[in-house]
Amino acid sequence: MIYLLISILASTAIFVVFKLFKKYGVNTLHSIVVNYFTASFLGFLLYNGPIEPSEIIKTNWFIPAICLGFLFIAIFNVMALTAQKNGLSVASVASKMSVIIPIIFGIVIFKESVGAQKIIGILLALVAVYLTSIKQKDHTTLTQSIYLPIILFLGSGIIDTSINYFAPNDKIALFSATIFAMAAIIGVVLLLGNLLKSKVRFKLINIPFGIALGIVNYGSIHFLLMALRVENTESSTLFTINHIAILALSTLIGLILFKEKNSKKNWLGIILALISILLVTLA
Repeated sequence: MIYLLISILASTAIFVVFKLFKKYGVNTLHSIVVNYFTASFLGFLLYNGPIEPSEIIKTNWFIPAICLGFLFIAIFNVMALTAQKNGLSVASVASKMSVIIPIIFGIVIFKESVGAQKIIGILLALVAVYLTSIKQKDHTTLTQSIYLPIILFLGSGIIDTSINYFAPNDKIALFSATIFAMAAIIGVVLLLGNLLKSKVRFKLINIPFGIALGIVNYGSIHFLLMALRVENTESSTLFTINHIAILALSTLIGLILFKEKNSKKNWLGIILALISILLVTLA
């Protein structure tokens, strides 16, 4: 469980770093690119073995890793568009509800256990996601640009499912590094286009925040995969616990550190999140 705990803490730290972006005037796109380079570098650094590009290309996970790198950038932009067009709550619900995709995949493809208690826990988790994500001041518009939250839902779910399915047991660091490297390359292209189009200057403050984001971003993926590779661990159980714990912890940190206000629905969502974690864990 230590791997899962570290992944949850790292994922929650991503939320904190993004919150600090606004406070210190950090350019999100610029820092995102730095983040991907940092995460890729960490992966190659932590890999215990020779790094030979010709051998990596021959692996059966190279093409999936390249596709995932593209998805990382694409879904990030879809998330931003969804927040702009449909509201922050819709973007939050769509991305977090996507946990149902790797859960179903684990049950159907990996033939993982499923019982009444586990099903109730998963359903409660989905209700908790909705209740915790809805903010009173956010005006949500599902009918406007409805395709965006659908793409976000499917894309986020595909990323989680694919990472678990294609990651090699003995080369998790190398696999993760390859994904982030591809995302970094695409990010540079987008960044150059953004700099030429908007003529926004690259500020030095983007670098330390991008590095900080890259460290926790890499940790969230690496330790999640490590947790998924622990013997007798079911992905449907782990993904449920991971997503709901991150949601509850992020909400509480937002309340304590950033003085965010929670409605009665948000608090009910947190309570249901904790209950769902207990039900799924003990199933």
